[in-house]
Amino acid sequence: MERYDLVYQLYDEYDTKTLREFQEFVDVFPAVDSRVALEHWQGATEELEERKDEIRSSFAAGETFAEIAARATRDQAFTALDLEAKYDRAVNVLVLDVDETLRSAGGTDNEIPRETLHLLTEFHEAGVPIVICTGQTLENVKGFAIQGLGSEIVHSGDLSIVYEAGTGVFTPGHGADTKQLLYEDLEEEIRTIFDDVRSRVLPDAPEELRRGCHLQGNEFNVTMKPNYETGSADAREIIDEALVYLIDLLADAVGDTLENGDGESALDDETITDWTRAFYAAQDPELRAVLESEGSYPDLDADAVPDALTAVLERIDVAYYEADAAEIGSLELNKVVGVERALDVLGVDDPFALVMGDSKSDLRVMQWVAENDAGIAAAPEHASQDTLQHVLETDELVFDRGKSVDVLRTVYALNRLARLG
Repeated sequence: MERYDLVYQLYDEYDTKTLREFQEFVDVFPAVDSRVALEHWQGATEELEERKDEIRSSFAAGETFAEIAARATRDQAFTALDLEAKYDRAVNVLVLDVDETLRSAGGTDNEIPRETLHLLTEFHEAGVPIVICTGQTLENVKGFAIQGLGSEIVHSGDLSIVYEAGTGVFTPGHGADTKQLLYEDLEEEIRTIFDDVRSRVLPDAPEELRRGCHLQGNEFNVTMKPNYETGSADAREIIDEALVYLIDLLADAVGDTLENGDGESALDDETITDWTRAFYAAQDPELRAVLESEGSYPDLDADAVPDALTAVLERIDVAYYEADAAEIGSLELNKVVGVERALDVLGVDDPFALVMGDSKSDLRVMQWVAENDAGIAAAPEHASQDTLQHVLETDELVFDRGKSVDVLRTVYALNRLARLG
């Protein structure tokens, strides 16, 4: 019988919904010191095994089908079948963004759900390395990784953290390769620009920005975050202002390296500030929209930006996360560079990754795995437009806000099916 027919039989003839409910209860049952509660958990565990035994005895690959039915819905199981037929291999590394991917301010109270954390431990126990790939600082990521996944997994040697969107990689348990500061490999000119911007970003900011923003404690990137709730109207307003301010401050710092004085110095009869605004507006429609709304969009032809200025700016990334952050980073250091280094340290020589993320920095990783036949991509429904379009054009692995576990369950089923050969 064809595998698709067997999966139809599995979900038609067995109460898989109740089976999944028992499995989830057993998996995420809280650790409580109560005899009654533990007896209830033991009873649920026995019922779960009885239901799995029915499936195990009915199929040649009964163990595989029992575990798939206990974790994945019908739709997730058939999506896994489609992925297995298309790629004919299992996912052997998880590359996961955190904010608005694994957790969501609007969907999970900014906490990674327990069912997601549990399934990640299942992947770890199955020998699948995990790469946490985020724009956050290392200390922030280490904290919630240890709290959520446990110190044993974090220090197992099979988990790596790509932090600050690729400026550094932290892989505990790998000796001299444990922490790699990738920004130290940049040319001195670029490091000097970032040092200049970082030293002035708050002292030189207008009073309203100093009150409404704070500087994320990065090792290299310069990231302004709102002092208001992420996603709120106040946060959106202050981050829009911060974006324009960061672009102008960057222009000033680049102007110093070009020995043209301050940001009001002229290049081809225009100021460096205006040329810099024009350059980044042409790079990203979102940046242009903010510049226009703030009355800061220059009426200049981006193709006419002087070569000397272009040569520097094309190495520096300006990122905008609506109502969340405005950031300057290096285009020579991004999540792709960080992920490649992490995979090298982890010893993943032939990756087939699940890449999950919501932003343009995650999109670069998704495009990298697509170009190299090295994985699949998934994104939440509220991801950036370009990211969502890429996912829809590949395998359509789009999930609801706060429900990253749905894709993880699909990949869990994929890996189980791939073992059958």
